[in-house]
Amino acid sequence: MTLPDRDGQVVWHPYTQHGLGEPLLPVASAEGSWLTLTNGTRMLDAISSWWCCLHGHAHPVLTAALTRQAQTLDHVLFAGCTHEPAVALAERLVALAPPGLDRVFYSDNGSTAVEVALKAAVQRFAQDGQPERRVFLALEGGYHGDTFGAMSVGDPDPFFDAYGPLLFEVARTPLDPAALEAAAHGLGDRLAGIVMEPGVQGAAGMRLVSPQLVRAARAAADATGAWLIADEVMVGFGRTGRTFACEHAGVTPDALCLSKGLTSGMLPLAATLFPERHFEAFASDDRSRMFFHGHTYTGNPLACAVALASLDLLEADDTPRRLAEGGARLEATLRAGLGGIDEARRLDLRQLGGIVAVTVPDADGGYLSEVGPRLREAARVASPDVLLRPLGNVLYALPPASTDEAEWDLIAERMLAVLAEVRT
Repeated sequence: MTLPDRDGQVVWHPYTQHGLGEPLLPVASAEGSWLTLTNGTRMLDAISSWWCCLHGHAHPVLTAALTRQAQTLDHVLFAGCTHEPAVALAERLVALAPPGLDRVFYSDNGSTAVEVALKAAVQRFAQDGQPERRVFLALEGGYHGDTFGAMSVGDPDPFFDAYGPLLFEVARTPLDPAALEAAAHGLGDRLAGIVMEPGVQGAAGMRLVSPQLVRAARAAADATGAWLIADEVMVGFGRTGRTFACEHAGVTPDALCLSKGLTSGMLPLAATLFPERHFEAFASDDRSRMFFHGHTYTGNPLACAVALASLDLLEADDTPRRLAEGGARLEATLRAGLGGIDEARRLDLRQLGGIVAVTVPDADGGYLSEVGPRLREAARVASPDVLLRPLGNVLYALPPASTDEAEWDLIAERMLAVLAEVRT
């Protein structure tokens, strides 16, 4: 019995409609930018395995860090205990982050990193005598994870409609600075925070978020006394050509949510960074004012050790620059292959750092677009050696920093083949 056959009897996959019977890729191993299937076929991982494999698979620096740490301390609870990897990582993150972010709260994935920020904002306002501040403002098309707080601030269509009765109140605004500022001021002293993905909205189809919009959000948060919560789970650690996407706008948020590239996908780990003033609001001799949040794997030593090694690579290899150069090369090759500027505009070809996307026009658009199944089938047929996983009617690439020029060119060749297949 094959691996996919055995899988089909016992496993339930994420974001997968099993009733469609779409084939599974049986992956046996991975190294650098490449996956190897059980039959020996190699596939270039052009999407960094759900956007997290920053430096490439099985990077020797990361595997060595994991091995060393496993021989010393594998895990210990982080309530009432501390250890060198967690403290050292927090020191490094504070030094790398936009100025003014001085405290690190660990969790274990992107959704929980956002959940931490939402809960901290609500609890702080409640403790400060402002319990009415419990409404968040989010961008249309936003996606922040699948826990209930993160679902609430994400756009419900199409992911979260079924859970609507269980989600808290959130206002939404288009990706327009004036509309955002008007919505924030309209909520006034009911507004707890503004939640956004700076730089790029991932699940919405790699939609670009302008620095002007991020600056408008910072200004609106300051004017209303609310928090600005930046979800950099996907875009952090160089994906947009800067270490953090907020840097494009010159903005420091009240909470910076990180995961995915933090460990280059080797182990689950997340961090939410806060200014010292928010930490101090919880520090008290009153036990009821502590921050009531935690996870079993908070500050896991193995994950922290790998994250430290990943940050070493980020700086030593100048990962943001390498990704930006690769993304610019891919965008230019696609533009030429599509026939120039006019067609690139029609297909909304866009690039920021190492993220490149193109939209296949469709009346409905979005994640459940009618073009989506055709695009995914075309990706399987026309791109057998490059892993592409379209988002609805959007074809995109976001490969690891290990990807060389020839591999970037191969991604471009396969993306053009997929687009030609769909458009014929």
